[in-house]
Amino acid sequence: MATADQIKTLIKSHFDDDNMRFSTVALQIAAHEAKQGHGTIADEIKKLVDRSKTKVIALKPFNENLNGSVLEMEAKEKLVNLISNDGVKNKINRILLEFKQREKLKKHGLENRRKILLSGPPGTGKTMTASIFAHELQLPLYVILMDKLVTKFMGETSVKLRMLFDNITEKQGVYLFDEFDAIGGERNLGNDVGEMRRILNSFLQMIEQDKSRSLVISATNNLDLLDQALFRRFDDVIHYNLPTKEEGIALIENKLGRYKGKYKLDKVITEGLSHADITQACLDAVKSVVLNDKEKVDLELLKLMMDDKRQSYSTK
Repeated sequence: MATADQIKTLIKSHFDDDNMRFSTVALQIAAHEAKQGHGTIADEIKKLVDRSKTKVIALKPFNENLNGSVLEMEAKEKLVNLISNDGVKNKINRILLEFKQREKLKKHGLENRRKILLSGPPGTGKTMTASIFAHELQLPLYVILMDKLVTKFMGETSVKLRMLFDNITEKQGVYLFDEFDAIGGERNLGNDVGEMRRILNSFLQMIEQDKSRSLVISATNNLDLLDQALFRRFDDVIHYNLPTKEEGIALIENKLGRYKGKYKLDKVITEGLSHADITQACLDAVKSVVLNDKEKVDLELLKLMMDDKRQSYSTK
């Protein structure tokens, strides 16, 4: 049976809209019931928790004053599907663990990592990582569209930023500032304008002052362009690279699934392609097989689709 402290925690997490804490305590109760020999009730609790994890997040209108600069996206990516090196996965797992155990850290005067900077070429998994965080933590995913947030009117962008950070405090979630270069550029660059410097200064102040329960993520394709003052405002930086040959093969295996024929993939050239390029090439190959009433993607078709992606990339 649940203890008084567990019941109080369940009630508090419900009214705080803290789904992760609620699920954690529910699973603790299930584990206790299982130890007491109450297997049926333990299984029922676990099934209820698992069912809540698969619930699709309904799209809801965000702050209307932000004029559509924030979108709520469906968080459906799972950590197991991320093809990357151990360094990236270890950092993601550490952030997830600290977030889930943040109350334990607070008891020792410590804070969990919750302001993260992601850097790397396009299509290497930055947006996917934000979706993974939201899915694993059972939080809504909000994507900030920088081109709509930044306006030409003096002072308006800073006002929008203040509204946004107010919402970050009020609505717990995973907030992704995509294409962060739009406001995070080096302040000393000669072609920079005074208004952009003010916007960046405002962002630096707000992210430093932010004490919310949300996870704030900034993603950039050009780490070298970012102002150096940004780095100390983030709790962690995760660098992404184009997939190695081994990672490319693992990604192809993952995406082709039952459509892969009986052949080795070591002759498939993925060099220069991003994770997104390889994924799309595999999907194109599968679609071709389906439309031509075949069962498997043969090696030549797979090579052709990879070459097609490489040629498209080289003409950009």
